[in-house]
Amino acid sequence: MSEPLILSVANLRKSYGAAGTKSVVIDGLSFSLRRGECYGLLGPNGAGKTTTLRLCLGLTAPDSGQITLAGKSIPADARPARLRVGVVPQGDNLDPDFTVAENLMVFGRYFGIDDAQIAARIPKLLEFSSLTAKKNARIGELSGGMKRRLTLARALVNDPDLIFMDEPTTGLDPQARHMIWERLKTLLAEGKTIFLTTHFMDEAERLCDRLAVIDHGKMIAEGSPRALIGQHIETQVVEVYGENAQAWGEAAGRRKSARFEISGETVFCYTNDAQPLLDSLQANQGVRYIHRPANLEDLFLKLTGREMRD
Repeated sequence: MSEPLILSVANLRKSYGAAGTKSVVIDGLSFSLRRGECYGLLGPNGAGKTTTLRLCLGLTAPDSGQITLAGKSIPADARPARLRVGVVPQGDNLDPDFTVAENLMVFGRYFGIDDAQIAARIPKLLEFSSLTAKKNARIGELSGGMKRRLTLARALVNDPDLIFMDEPTTGLDPQARHMIWERLKTLLAEGKTIFLTTHFMDEAERLCDRLAVIDHGKMIAEGSPRALIGQHIETQVVEVYGENAQAWGEAAGRRKSARFEISGETVFCYTNDAQPLLDSLQANQGVRYIHRPANLEDLFLKLTGREMRD
């Protein structure tokens, strides 16, 4: 018998506003998470990612649809379901009046865990987040990366089965981001399940077993990162820039040897055979270029567009 899903969402719908002026935020969304996987939810600003997380946690009621979290129906049984869940929100809502260790202690009490049990867990959580030396520090003394690691440690205080992470590395420098990635890989190796939203395509490509791309509240693609890239994007990309890039792109485009997109001063060339393009570029002194494999960012931009979203 297959192991039950830890999260299942079916035909979820949510809108806001008065009748006649309603704005649809989630429009028939369906997906599920298997235990032990990292599932990513990608989409532009306003696509419905954070609303989806709030619906799954029972913090917002859906207009229609079914959600089952840790075997419980949401939102009816959201409170007992959340006992098996950890949450890393977008912002670090840590209590500045408490020390690092006190933040973990107080948060653990929300789950009904007795103080002795929480105290026994704190050393391991501090070690996991590389904050042992900051045990008695106030929140104001921590760097941004330290606060983010503490927020992750706090989400683990109840030893959850599933961890919701809403853009966990936004605002962090590269070193801090890589440390968070390593911690998340450790959690996955221990059998935890992670539901991740992120704007960093390299983060999703590194961490996610499967992911969904949503836009305007609708699912537009789902699968493993590599499978989705192979399904939707040519294998190679040549980025061309410089004063003659657009003129070169227009001339090359007439030869139909690749798919071309122009964004600002850069020409993006998508192809399964880059050699004709590279030969042409090497003979052109007025351009510079990068030749690379297709990646998840290429997929994301193809599916959701290059225009800015507020």
